[in-house]
Order: sequence, then C-alpha cells, then structure tokens
Amino acid sequence: MKLFHSINDFRSTKKTILTLGTFDGVHIGHKKILEKITQNTQDGKYESLVLTFFPHPRMVLQEKSEIKLLNTIAEKTKLLENTGIENLVIHPFNESFSRLTAEEFVSSILVDQFHIQKIIIGHDHRFGRNRTADINDLIAFGEQYGFEVEQISAQEIKDVSVSSTKIRNALTEGDMNLANEYLGYDYFLTGTVAKGKQLGRTIGFPTANLKIEEEYKLIPKNGVYIVKSTINGKLVYGMMNIGFNPTVGGQTQSIEIHFLNFDEDIYDLEITVSLLQYVREEQKFDSITLLKEQLENDKKTTLDFINKL
Repeated sequence: MKLFHSINDFRSTKKTILTLGTFDGVHIGHKKILEKITQNTQDGKYESLVLTFFPHPRMVLQEKSEIKLLNTIAEKTKLLENTGIENLVIHPFNESFSRLTAEEFVSSILVDQFHIQKIIIGHDHRFGRNRTADINDLIAFGEQYGFEVEQISAQEIKDVSVSSTKIRNALTEGDMNLANEYLGYDYFLTGTVAKGKQLGRTIGFPTANLKIEEEYKLIPKNGVYIVKSTINGKLVYGMMNIGFNPTVGGQTQSIEIHFLNFDEDIYDLEITVSLLQYVREEQKFDSITLLKEQLENDKKTTLDFINKL
C-alpha cells in the first residue's frame, strides 16, 4: 500500500476508484465498503484509493469535542493496509480545507488530483463548505465530469454508524465480547514500555507499564483484563490493569500488564496489547496481602480462560 500524507502528494498513472471517510476502527461495517473498492479494482485497470483525514473533523470544527478514537493514525494505517487497499491518503484536516465548496472539492481533488473513475459513498454523505452538498449533487457532478457514483445502501451505512457507536460504548463499559465482535478483531493498545514504581515485582507480579502518547486514543473502562501480545516474535498472554492503583495511593491513571511465563527486559520497546476479556473492576484493598491474594485469583481466571482458547 502506498501512503500519502496530503492530497497534493498523490500520484498515479491510472484512474482511481475511491471512498472517503474517517474509518475509525476499520471495523466489520467499514470492511464491507472497502471490499467493494478492492472488488472493483481486481482487474488492474483502476487503482483503489481511500481518502481519510487527521485530525478527526470533529476535533477541528467542534470547539469542545472530546471525541476519543478507536485507532491512532498509525494503527488505522496498518488496519487499512491489511484490507488490500492500494493507496491511502491521510490529509491534514483544517478550517481552510473545510471551506472548500462542493464543486472545488470535486473538480480540484476528485477529478484533477485523483483522476476519479468511480466513488463509492453512503447515501447520506454530505460534503463541501458547511456540508451543503449531498449524494444528488455528487451524482450531478459525476455526470458533468464523467465519473460514476455508487451509493452504499441505507442498511450498510446504518451498520457502519451503529458499529462505531456500539464499539465505543462497549469499550467504556468493559464489554470486550461485543466490542471485538463489531471490530472483527481484538481491540488493541499500542504504546512504549516505561519504568513504573516497580511495586509489582515486590509481590511477585512484575508489570510492564504501557505509555500511550496519543491522548485521543480511547482507553477502555478501568479494571482488570485478560490480554495477549507478540513480543520479539513470541506470543505471550497476561493480565492488565487499567486504573489508579488505589491500594498504594496512586493518583494518575496507568496501564500495567503482568505477562505470564515471561521474563525479558522490554523497557523502551513498543508493544501492541490485544484485550480479550474483562475480568473485574479495579478495587482498593485494605492491605498488600489482600491485593496479592486477588492477583493470584486473577491469574487463575486468566489461565483458565487461556486454556479454553
């Protein structure tokens, strides 16, 4: 897959079949749309293209938007690459871009820059300054400039929007089964292992402290999770705590993973951790001894889960 960080950087000798959107999560609803694109370009006559934006338009246009995203830009890029899309354009979204008229967008971007043969888009898609143009305008532009417009059905669009909403809600409620079902893969966090207070190793549960730079990444509900990761080519399972470590007076949220049957120095290593199952809520214990007893129970729960996989 070729990656372009601006519309202006895109180059191709072929006409394109494209779609556009935020594609946050690249979930099962999105994949139906992306499959249409790749099916249309199988004969090699045209190239497939996805146009997406960063920051998320709501972050720019809504002053108090606190939207959290399912993927970082790097994660989304990898997920889109796995769908077989040939070209990904991640265009910087800003106020000046949002002020392009519908015809400016169509003529200067879709036609002149992308050499569009066909666009596959939702029936409810709105575009141009103040989002004044709709699918009927796009069809009219298609007739004027010589490209096809394929509408995605209302049901398929509903599947996409429902999926995004349900995934976010499920993650904030700790419902990993529902979230992962709608995603079509296990929700994951990508970060760098940093040194923490190293209290876990004093009670036999050393942890990797995961630091995530992207503040816009959605962190699921606080609590204990069963997780897996591939580290240095080796699949490892573990239990992860998201929360404040109230038993030892923690003040800031942390993400800590205790990997089972694993004893390697992984400080400063970037790792991806997939969340398989929510175990329990974070709780404050009256003593370190009681905390350790609960961690032993969590470990047993984790091992039982893994053994059934």
